[in-house]
Amino acid sequence: MFQRLRIIAILLWQLTCLVAQDIDSVPSPQKRNLASIADEITDSAERSAFLQLFKPASPGEMRTRAEAFLARFPQSGFLAQAYEVAARGCFDLGEYEQGLGHAQQSLTLLPENPLLLVPVADVEARQNLSSAAIGHADEALGGLDRFARAASVREEDWPNVKQRLKSTANFAKGRALLQEALAQPAGEGRKQLLKKSEAALLDAQHFSHQDLEIAYVLGLAQFSSGRTLEASSNFAASYRGGGELAPKALESLQAIYRLLYPKPTVSFETFAQQAGDRWAAALQNSNKATEKQVPARPAAVSYFGSDSCRACHAAIYQHWSESGMSKMFRPYASQNIIGDFKNKEFYLGDEPEYRGGKLELKRGPDRHLFARMAVRENRHYFDILQSDGKWHSYPVDYTIGSKFEQAYATKLPNGEIHVFPMQYNFLHKQWVNFWKVIDGPGSERADPRTWERLDASTSYQAICAVCHTSQLRNTKRGGFDVNNVEFKEPGIDCEMCHGPSGGHVLEMSEHEYHPKEPLDPPVNFHKIDSRKFVAICAQCHMQSAIRNPGPDGELNYISSGEFFGDRLRQPFGEFSRKGFYKDGRFRQTTFIVEALERSRCFKKAEVSCGSCHDPHSDDSASNPTSLRFRDQPDLMCTGCHNQFRDPVAITQHSHHPAESEASRCISCHMPRIMDALLFRARYHQIDDIPNAEMTKRFGKEESPNACLLCHAEKSAEWAGQQLSAWKPPARERH
Repeated sequence: MFQRLRIIAILLWQLTCLVAQDIDSVPSPQKRNLASIADEITDSAERSAFLQLFKPASPGEMRTRAEAFLARFPQSGFLAQAYEVAARGCFDLGEYEQGLGHAQQSLTLLPENPLLLVPVADVEARQNLSSAAIGHADEALGGLDRFARAASVREEDWPNVKQRLKSTANFAKGRALLQEALAQPAGEGRKQLLKKSEAALLDAQHFSHQDLEIAYVLGLAQFSSGRTLEASSNFAASYRGGGELAPKALESLQAIYRLLYPKPTVSFETFAQQAGDRWAAALQNSNKATEKQVPARPAAVSYFGSDSCRACHAAIYQHWSESGMSKMFRPYASQNIIGDFKNKEFYLGDEPEYRGGKLELKRGPDRHLFARMAVRENRHYFDILQSDGKWHSYPVDYTIGSKFEQAYATKLPNGEIHVFPMQYNFLHKQWVNFWKVIDGPGSERADPRTWERLDASTSYQAICAVCHTSQLRNTKRGGFDVNNVEFKEPGIDCEMCHGPSGGHVLEMSEHEYHPKEPLDPPVNFHKIDSRKFVAICAQCHMQSAIRNPGPDGELNYISSGEFFGDRLRQPFGEFSRKGFYKDGRFRQTTFIVEALERSRCFKKAEVSCGSCHDPHSDDSASNPTSLRFRDQPDLMCTGCHNQFRDPVAITQHSHHPAESEASRCISCHMPRIMDALLFRARYHQIDDIPNAEMTKRFGKEESPNACLLCHAEKSAEWAGQQLSAWKPPARERH
């Protein structure tokens, strides 16, 4: 009965990722900058024990190694992988309860892991844990659609592996739904569950035609629904195939035969033969219907630029032009510089240290001068001491950013644009080594002395332009490159969010109006669903999105069809651990959409970026985060959670005075723990709840706790006591 689980385990046993991509890299098919995550483990004993987990061994030995690692290194940043290995070992040994426990620990730290979710759902369905199986199967199927193959899976193997995974996930879901249906009395509820069960099992059969267990369980679902003819076909297929289910399939087939032919006019052998033939014919027709067809390419669309919007939308255009998005990347103008260039110097060896909301530069013992920032004749320059021992002067030709920090770039005679390693932090009035702050261990560009190479690692076109400029394309129809990359407009223009305006502009110019769908350009954000809304924002705010060049070299837009695309994500386990806290939460703001997508408010409701932010706000100078309700932040939440409009209810819920900062929804559920380059932004998994146990395990630095951000002098144990005392009885919880 567990053959499918064993096959999946064999397929995936060696697939646990051992790679790490830098946070500030553009994931793309031709460039997945991968290095071993083991290199990020500084403790040699831990690194050695971690690598042992992935060496060939029996399931029992693998489980033993994983459990030993967990016991020896309980504060490791790689517990998700260790728990996963332990779970797989237990599953293969038939120790399902223990395996599910390990799997739950792994998924707590890394929920988006379809390679683990599939066997978990399969085990849960077989253990009659129906509700959990359905939920995990749905998560697995969603993940298999959203995420690209793991880097450790060979490209040629992935289609087959993915089909097996989808088949198993659908089978687990269908089986669990059938169990729930059979536990219900006859009626509409049971009927709907059986309908869903059959749909899931048909999907499972689509991905694995010859799986006789799927055929048998599908037959049970159809028979329970009164679809005896269809059921007989699947029972016949399962019976014909032999194996351990053949006797049960035969019994079911005989029962249907007696039901249909109380007075036999057809022999059972003929009936069984006809049923099996129907199954084979249906399978053949299904294969023909799903043969891959190349879809017709949609008609091309035209991008007219932001200026085409100004005449009719003057006020909105003005607000946008004052926003951070329009100023994301600008040609040099002295009035746009926010950095302090007044004879400032930058020394190698100085280390930035950010603690408690303050940035300090610690002078290194071997510090030496590397760069001078200067203004000459009203022009801003970087003077850099290069390896030839000479000072080289580079003009600032572009500014990147305008609010919290600002980076600078220079344009070479050959057209390449390169970003200087020094960036100005406006909040702390300090120059910092940008690459050193964001890159993982071993980064070459983190050493500013490598900047003079002027290679792809510092190229604006190859690294930054995808999220800082509009309508980026490779003129040679290639991918992200130092050369041959151009953009239509600097900054983030109207069409990056609202889509290509050409058709709309021409229509309005000719005084014509044709009805359109909300998602047709220009997008009406008031009428589209939350997932499409977030997908449009995710063009820039999703670190894991893999950028596939379009047919004409489009790199951050699509010139035909849905302009914002539906990009696969790189598996989170492949990124540098610098992007995550040890408790599994995202640490970097580049993962802000990924954090939002973990929220129940997003999964189960209609929360989108626009629920809280207004990119057209008329107060961008004083409201840099474009908040809709900056003076009454609870309104971001009480539109749905209206029970907390009452101050008494707020006090009872928060255990703090209603008017205090501690009673603001975002103080507890969106604490300032995301690293936005030397300042803290709010965490965007909106339903985040303080977890004292995680803080006890990993410490305040690796599992920040909202309670302890205010009560900094208190311990995780104190926070745990308070939270336990506040927890309502189970029957009162929402």
